[in-house]
Amino acid sequence: MQRVCRGILRLHGPVIGTLHPRGTSLGNSASLYSNGARRCSSNASLRCWSSSRSLELAPRPSGTVAEGAAAPPTEDSEAASITFQDAVTRLQSFWADEGCAMWLPHNTEVGAGTMNPSTFLRVLGPEPWSVAYVEPSIRPDDSRYGLNPNRVQRHTQFQVILKPDPGNAQDLYLASLRALGVDTQQHDVRFVEDNWESPVLGAWGLGWEVWLNGMEVTQFTYFQQAGGKVLEVPSVEITYGLERIIMAIQGVKHFKDIQYSQHLTYGEMFLQNEWEMSKYNLEEASISDHQTRFRLFEEEAKRMLALRLPIPAYDCLLKLSHTFNVLDARGAVGVTERANSFAALRSLARQTTELWSERREEQGHPLGNALLDCKASTVVDLGQTPAHSPPTGPAPFLLEIGCEELPPADLQHALTQLRQGIPQLLKACRLSHGAVTVAGTPRRLVVNIADLAPQQSAASERIRGPPAKVAFAPDGSPTPALLGFCRKNRIEVKDTVLEADANGADYVWCALEHSQAAAWQALAQRLPDLLSGLSFQKSMRWLPGVPSFSRPVRWLLSMHAGTVVPFSFAGVDSGDQTRLLRIEASPVKLASASEHGAVLLDAGILVDVAERRASIWEACQSAAASINGSIPEATTHDLLEEVADLVESPTVILGSFDPEFLGLPQ
Repeated sequence: MQRVCRGILRLHGPVIGTLHPRGTSLGNSASLYSNGARRCSSNASLRCWSSSRSLELAPRPSGTVAEGAAAPPTEDSEAASITFQDAVTRLQSFWADEGCAMWLPHNTEVGAGTMNPSTFLRVLGPEPWSVAYVEPSIRPDDSRYGLNPNRVQRHTQFQVILKPDPGNAQDLYLASLRALGVDTQQHDVRFVEDNWESPVLGAWGLGWEVWLNGMEVTQFTYFQQAGGKVLEVPSVEITYGLERIIMAIQGVKHFKDIQYSQHLTYGEMFLQNEWEMSKYNLEEASISDHQTRFRLFEEEAKRMLALRLPIPAYDCLLKLSHTFNVLDARGAVGVTERANSFAALRSLARQTTELWSERREEQGHPLGNALLDCKASTVVDLGQTPAHSPPTGPAPFLLEIGCEELPPADLQHALTQLRQGIPQLLKACRLSHGAVTVAGTPRRLVVNIADLAPQQSAASERIRGPPAKVAFAPDGSPTPALLGFCRKNRIEVKDTVLEADANGADYVWCALEHSQAAAWQALAQRLPDLLSGLSFQKSMRWLPGVPSFSRPVRWLLSMHAGTVVPFSFAGVDSGDQTRLLRIEASPVKLASASEHGAVLLDAGILVDVAERRASIWEACQSAAASINGSIPEATTHDLLEEVADLVESPTVILGSFDPEFLGLPQ
């Protein structure tokens, strides 16, 4: 009996799945880890694979680890002993060292750290802003009387805002996990597409949810809009779910068992609060009183807006939002009331953000203007001699576009566009070539061109201009139409001739001889336009003034043999370096384009999508056969394609879990 579950092939009993190099098996395994990953039976293994290293969570039977895998590490005692308040202290210290101001939790209920004015208002406008703070987040509808091990009406977020994007936000995040004692080379950390939006607040962004050993622990977003306003300077938002992170680190099954400090558990601190507030939110909150509060807070917010006081207005908006959430938890919001309430909240959010922006502009943006500090695109001097002599004969060309994790659909869409666009670009550049290969992973788009000519082929072209009667005045002098034609083609009037067409009408003609530029010069001019022309269902900006893309572009590798083809795109200059798996910190410098494939393969990275699919399918079949199981051919379609587009270096795992986890919650 088989069950398909978002990127994992589940068989009755043992589990067979594939792993992202920064993540665990591609299944909805949050409940598995949150309820104790170490509950595996003694005769099976549950392995979290991180491309070149693994974390063994149970005894491993022979034959389940690929050749060359590292031995399982010992338990990290430092990480296991960290308390909840230790985690807060370490995160505060880490981000303070990175230049963040330590903000404070807001003094009224908020549903998420995003709603703290330090985020929602401060991401607006051009002023730089980097803060970090703990935010108790109140969600009445999540009330469970303290009985659900993973869901509470009051949970704790640690919020970080980086404005503008520092260029290495993902690396900083991974370093912050290491500050918590999480060894990111041993534990599986991966970025899974999860775009965030709040229609009520007119806010949205693109990014990921971050999984630690299968459990979502962080939301990572590049803000694009807030209060209905497109952001002048996109901000990076990192929202840690502290309870979930500490549950994973401490290996506990229930939030109440988290060691809050050396002497107190989380349950001893907050379990009574959870029960009583759940009782209030779901049973005892007065519906009529909250309906009255909703009307009063709405009126007060409008009054504050009329007085041009955006901060008090926003505070009333937060109270209004919480009041609605309590009414919703009490089941007192109908379809019409919900639509009307959302409209009121959305209108107030838009008016508040507009007023806040106006007030900051009136003050002259006292914190500065990040727009002035953003890096401009490099102007490439095509007359400058390259550091390495260009090839004198046909030679391989390589283009690698390094990105933060692309969503699977965007990866395939980009590959399709490149397969169409590269041959067209080469034709326009008049460059002869051999085979063109386009491949990619979530972190890189790769173009290989065999036997690319060292320079453009010779070409001449005859161009028809305006009719003679339009090109010349009655006295025979050139008209603006003819002069414009000459300017466009960089010729003089004397270089034109009059010739009749098939109908006998005279037209101006010119003959152009195209120069034969070096291949690297021709490509350097056209590659930025090729990348700018790639489109996606949802694109984002991560810096002001840069072209939009599916996810941030972090490196560009462009080489013709050993010569760098210099160009700039999205604030990134091309070079001769690639990057391997995320756990490998240092870039790798290439001497020639021909080295690229071997370097990636040696790191375990399979760039070709078909090769990844075949590798995954073969390994899955082998794992299933080892337990006398089978995998239906039907899974080789959408499911296998999605899994292959989520990984760079896939490894198949075989394990089991307690059947208890298949049960439905009470």
